[in-house]
Order: sequence, then C-alpha cells, then structure tokens
Amino acid sequence: MNKPILVIMAAGMGSRFGGLKQIEPVSEAGEIILDFSLYDAVMAGFQKVIFIIKRENEEAFRELIDDRAGKYIDVEYAFQELDDLPAGYSVPDGREKPWGTAHAVLAARHLADGPIAVINADDYYGPGAFHSIYDFLEKAQDGDKYKYCMVGYQIENTLTENGHVSRGVCRTDQEGKLTEITERTKIQWQDDKIVYTEDDGATWNRLSPGTTVSMNFWGFTPSMMKEMEAGLPAFLDRAMAENPLKGEYFLPGVVDRLIKEGKAEVTVLKSPDRWYGVTYREDKESVVSALQSMKDKGLYPPVLWK
Repeated sequence: MNKPILVIMAAGMGSRFGGLKQIEPVSEAGEIILDFSLYDAVMAGFQKVIFIIKRENEEAFRELIDDRAGKYIDVEYAFQELDDLPAGYSVPDGREKPWGTAHAVLAARHLADGPIAVINADDYYGPGAFHSIYDFLEKAQDGDKYKYCMVGYQIENTLTENGHVSRGVCRTDQEGKLTEITERTKIQWQDDKIVYTEDDGATWNRLSPGTTVSMNFWGFTPSMMKEMEAGLPAFLDRAMAENPLKGEYFLPGVVDRLIKEGKAEVTVLKSPDRWYGVTYREDKESVVSALQSMKDKGLYPPVLWK
C-alpha cells in the first residue's frame, strides 16, 4: 500500500482573526504554526504533503513552504474552487463562501494516491498525534467496513479565552470506536463552565470536561475520497434548496453518515496534549509563548528548518 500522505486544509482566509492567519509568524525564527505541524509530520514518517489553498494564495504559501519544509517533504498544492462541482451543478448567484471541509479535501483527490491524514493549517496538534495517526494508516486496510481513525482531544484542552470555537463533539463506545459526531459551531467558556449554543445565545447547553472532541485530525483509507465524491450531489441538492449561500459539506458530517450506515469504523486515538491555535488575534500571544516554551524544553530545535 502507498505511504500515508498529509493533507492540510489551508483555504480559509481567517475572517475572525483578520487576515491570512495561516501564514502569521509565531516564533522568533519566523516560523508559522504550519511549520510545527510539518516538523512533527516529518518526524512521524510522512514523506508527502498536499496543501489545499485558494489559487490566489499560492505564491504566499510557496514562499513560506517550498524552500524550508519543502526540503524535507514532497509538497504539492491543490486548489479549492467554488465551481469544482459535479456535472449539472453551478455556483448559486451571490455565493462566495467555500463549500466546506469535505469539499476542500476533495480538491486533493487527483493528487492523493494512498491513505491520507487530514489537518487544519492553523491548529497545533502535538507530535504524539502525528505518530499515532501515521502508525494507524500504515497498517489500515478496509475490510467489511472502512477503517478510519481520528485524533480526539479533551474539550477543555481545545478552547480559547477569547471567544467561541467550532468543534465536533464525539461519542465513543467501550472499544474506543466513534459512534457519533455532532458539529457544534459555538462552544466557549462561560465563567468556569463549558457551554455551547445553537440559537445565537438565546439558550446555552453544558458540555462536561473530558468530553472528546474532533479538531479535524482524521485518518482515511482511499475509500473516503470516493465516498465524499459520491455524497456531494445529495449535499448540493439540500444546500441549494435550504441554504444556497452558506451551506457547507462538513467532513465530520460525512464520517457520521458512514458510521450510521454501517460502512465505516472510526478508531479514536485519544491525545492528552493541549491544542493551540489562533482563532482570534488575541490568541497569538499565548501560542507564541507555548511554542517557545516547548523549544526551551528541547521538544523542538531552536530553528525547525535549516
């Protein structure tokens, strides 16, 4: 089987952060969060990475990646474009928003020739997660069910003090298999409680500390690309009817459907690490401090790429 490939979703412009947050330096050496993820990926064994970006951002990414991490890992670029739709479908008038994370990953379908690990560009996941998912994918083979995996984090380790976040809230069985994942788009601290709202704050619901959540760190065999592509028309039919300007084809939604249809088995690889990310501009200071502390402890070299 072909070696696992890292797929990085980097097409979002970071509207809440106020700019192209994926290329914002977070270290004295000018490194970005992506550099730490790529370093961890290389150390875990990944030899190829596919970046999913907007076409207009290609030059900016190449300047940051090709001559640095690109010396240690093969780099390819795929472009998430609004009009990348099945025959018979067209972009609704006025639509500017991308079609979501599942549509983003589909942009890599012609470049990915093996199992894939999928991450967000602007999240720090920790080195253990990359080792765990690489080891899983190296051995994964579909049988009576697709054999997928997900790195799960404890909810309290994934929140920011500066606003709400979106997370896939997970349920698992006694064997550590994912049974359900529900996308919650507004989770935040409220005093010392973790809460979420589905009605713009009219009502709030509690989430218990220790709840497993997805940070969009997934591991898939090649069957997932075929399933996402096959499911896209049904999603588009719903979106065109219900929410043509903002409907999104979410990766967790596809996974949840495949579990419920009995097609997929998803092993949750639990990580005790703290997530770091720059969802809001105010998050940057704490991320810079945390990553520098890891360098000071010897977890990373002073300069990642030489």
